[in-house]
Amino acid sequence: MSESSSTRTPTGDPGGRSSSATTPPEVPISEQPAPPAAPPPAGEKAKKVRAGDRIFQNLTTGAGIFVVALIGLIGLFLLIQAIPALQANKVNFLTNHGWSTNDPANMSFGILDLLEVTVATSVVALIIAMPVSLGIALFLTQYAPRRLARPFAYIVDLLAAVPSIIFGLWGILVFAPAIEPFSKWVNDTFSWFPLLAPGNVAPSVRGTIFTAGIVLAVMILPIITSLSREVFERTPTPHIEGALALGATRWEVIRTTVLPFGKAGYVGASMLGLGRALGETIALAVILLIPQGKNFDWSLFDGGSTFASKIAANYSEFNNEVSAGAYIAAGLVLFVLTFLVNFAARSIIGKKGD
Repeated sequence: MSESSSTRTPTGDPGGRSSSATTPPEVPISEQPAPPAAPPPAGEKAKKVRAGDRIFQNLTTGAGIFVVALIGLIGLFLLIQAIPALQANKVNFLTNHGWSTNDPANMSFGILDLLEVTVATSVVALIIAMPVSLGIALFLTQYAPRRLARPFAYIVDLLAAVPSIIFGLWGILVFAPAIEPFSKWVNDTFSWFPLLAPGNVAPSVRGTIFTAGIVLAVMILPIITSLSREVFERTPTPHIEGALALGATRWEVIRTTVLPFGKAGYVGASMLGLGRALGETIALAVILLIPQGKNFDWSLFDGGSTFASKIAANYSEFNNEVSAGAYIAAGLVLFVLTFLVNFAARSIIGKKGD
């Protein structure tokens, strides 16, 4: 036999390799690994998530609708109760200064004085409280050491929960007598200025819009301070550290980082304080401070009544449905005024947010 025949490659293997070398060994079926289990359908998991989201969305939407409907029903109730008194009114409800509701058959009442006094006292309180609360909030968040800032923050939060009647009693018994010499000096020195001219309760300068505005400022100051402090504390730390790394001073950090971040919250806190001044607190405190005077003449040393103090001081007339309707009509105006304040605050926050 020749040498070429002994080295002949197997048929069908052009590479000269044995067929047994290229064919993998067969594995019994019983020893083969089981195929991986099929994942659950994607729709099933997504369906569970969507169901939870849908339930939560329905609950939150229902809660929002319920609150809006409740407020609408309150406004509708006030309107229905006020209609008989408005029909019996002999003068214009929006432009008249007087208030006479003792005789249901001959009623003449208007809200112009109530509106002017309410706005005047609330604006005075807001002008005083806003810068002071801003300074306190910035001090507690940016300057005060932590061991000092924390207990002071607790005190501010506690003052925000003090009932307004406490502030009212403090105002009429302690603050008004103490500030009387200063009020007289302001009234005598700046009487040429219309806002500081002698008022309709002169020579008394205790129970005036000037004194009441300061007391209201003290009332709403803790609320504005507490909310503003919470907002300023949320300023992103990298922004502050980045400004300091660039060589900014503490005031420059506040001006370029903290205030731009928290200005919307500060405005919202101020509007919330204004809402409290317009409503609950002004009813309990100013009724103790402002004596009944003649028509309001846009002097801070005038006396008068606000919407809430007028209602609180004359609740004895509520035994007559028509007479009570006059005060309910005043409450309806205060209700609308609060809505306008909230709408203005939302508009301001929206513009600043842009």
